[in-house]
Amino acid sequence: MQLNQLVQNKTWRIIFLHLPSMYSLIKIELYKIFKQKRSYIGFAALIVIILLSHIAMIWEGQEMHDFITQNLSDAFIMQGNLVNGYLITYLVLNFLWVYVPLLIVLVTGDLISGEAQAGTFRIILTKPVSRAKIITAKYIAAMFYTFVFMVIFAVLSLGLGLWIFGKGDLMVIFGSVNIFSESDVLWRFVLAFTYGFISMCTVAALSLLLSSLSGNSLSPILSTMAIIIVFTFISSLNLGVLGTLNPYLFTSYLDTWQSLFSYDIRLWDILIDALILFIHSLVFYGLTIFIFRKKDILS
Repeated sequence: MQLNQLVQNKTWRIIFLHLPSMYSLIKIELYKIFKQKRSYIGFAALIVIILLSHIAMIWEGQEMHDFITQNLSDAFIMQGNLVNGYLITYLVLNFLWVYVPLLIVLVTGDLISGEAQAGTFRIILTKPVSRAKIITAKYIAAMFYTFVFMVIFAVLSLGLGLWIFGKGDLMVIFGSVNIFSESDVLWRFVLAFTYGFISMCTVAALSLLLSSLSGNSLSPILSTMAIIIVFTFISSLNLGVLGTLNPYLFTSYLDTWQSLFSYDIRLWDILIDALILFIHSLVFYGLTIFIFRKKDILS
C-alpha cells in the first residue's frame, strides 16, 4: 500500500513539475512572436508611414491650413495655427485604420497555422497541457502584441506630432465643423486609442479563429482581410436586407471612435459598441478552442 502510494505521489509530482503553467505558456508564445522577423514588419511599416505623414505635413502644412480656412474665413475670425499635432494625429488615425488590421493580422494570423505548417503541434501536445490552455496562451499573447502595437501607434502619431507641430485647437469635420479647444482634446485621443485597441483585439481574435482552420500561414491572413473588406462593404451600403445585417457585423463598430470627436458624445453608446466588440472577441476565442479541441493533429 505504501509502495503504491509512493508511486502515485511520485507520478503526480513528475506531472506537476512538467506541467507548464499558464504564465510559462504565455511567455513561450510571446518569445515565439517577438523572435520572428515577421513580427517587426508591422512596426517598421507603421513607423515609416507615420514618419512620411509628418514629413509631408511639414512641407504641405501651410497649404493645408489655407485650404481648411479658405471657406471659413468669411464667417469666422481664425487665430493660431490649426495644423498642429492634434490635427495631424486625427488625420493619421483616419488614414491608418485601413491598414492597421493588416499589419496586426500579419502576426496573429500565423500563431496557430504557422505551428501546424511547421509540424510542431505534435511535440507540444506530448506535454501534459490542455489544448484550451495552449489556445488561451496564444490568445493572450496576441492581445499583448496588439497592445504594444497600439501603444507605439499612439506614441508615434500623437507624441511625435505634438513634438514637431506643437499643440493647438483641433478642428474636425464630423457631420459638421467641430472646433475643440486645446484643453478639450487629449482625453478624446486617449479614449480613441483605447477603443482602437478593443477593435483591433477583435480583428486579432478573428485571425486566430481562421488560423485554427488552416494548415498554412497565408490563408488566415488573406481570409481575415477578405472578411473585413466584405463586411465593411455591407456595413457601408446599409440598404434593404443588407442593412439588417449591420448590427451583427463587427465591422459596423470599428469606426465608433470617430464619435469621440463630436460635441454630442454619447459615452454610453460608445461603451455598448465596445462591449459588442468584446463579445465578438470572446465568441471567436470560444470557437477557436472548440475547433482546436476537435482537430486531428497530424503534424
